[in-house]
Amino acid sequence: MANPIPGAQLTTRVAAVLRAIGAEMPRGMGTSEVAQRLDLARPTAHRILASVAAEGFLDHDRVTGRWLLGPEMYLLGSVAANRYDVTPAARRAVRALSDATGESAFYSARRGDETVCLVAEEGSFPLRSHVLHEGIRFPLGVASAGIAILAFLPEAEVDAHLARTDLVARFGSAHAAPEIRRRLAATRDVGYSLNPGLIVEGSWGMGAAVFDSKGAPIGALSVTGVESRFRPDRQPELGRLLLEHAHAVTRELRPA
Repeated sequence: MANPIPGAQLTTRVAAVLRAIGAEMPRGMGTSEVAQRLDLARPTAHRILASVAAEGFLDHDRVTGRWLLGPEMYLLGSVAANRYDVTPAARRAVRALSDATGESAFYSARRGDETVCLVAEEGSFPLRSHVLHEGIRFPLGVASAGIAILAFLPEAEVDAHLARTDLVARFGSAHAAPEIRRRLAATRDVGYSLNPGLIVEGSWGMGAAVFDSKGAPIGALSVTGVESRFRPDRQPELGRLLLEHAHAVTRELRPA
């Protein structure tokens, strides 16, 4: 809820509530979790949740006490998909990556200073990383998709993002600005990003950016798995596959 528009505090809070719950789907969140996550008093959080649910944007599971995205979110999302949806092309690429590598594969879209996972496909390899799932959000510069996207933004945007975002407080010293800049430089050198277990120890990932018709990074394909599956001798092959499919999705998004 940073930098709200003056006079629009309630709108900002409602948007933050919907994003937080969306990031925890299909599990949803309890009232106390929402209050803690968004630094709200519990009565304030409950009042917002109940009013948004009354409009159909949330559902309340009376058995578990958890709040879930409601039917109006689905209906509006279906309408908006006609304008913003890149998932048909991304879904094909994600499935192909999962089949080719045996790892879990994902497509994450950029949304402001964050990435949002939109498509997920579990891999066939029996040991899997469970860091990513559909709906989860990470700040740019965090996880392989966020690294891949941030690496190809203009330097001024990178500087501004790192100046206003405290990644160390949430993700640890490995996400200090100098360390992120080092990973961004490495990503630009080879074209794909590497997350060597920086969020959850032993859970590695690699990503490649997808670009719009103007050459701006709008999302990223990624694969994740256990550390032993991302050995240095295998990384170039995984990177080649990621770049191949990211380029294919990029081509589909560009007009002929």
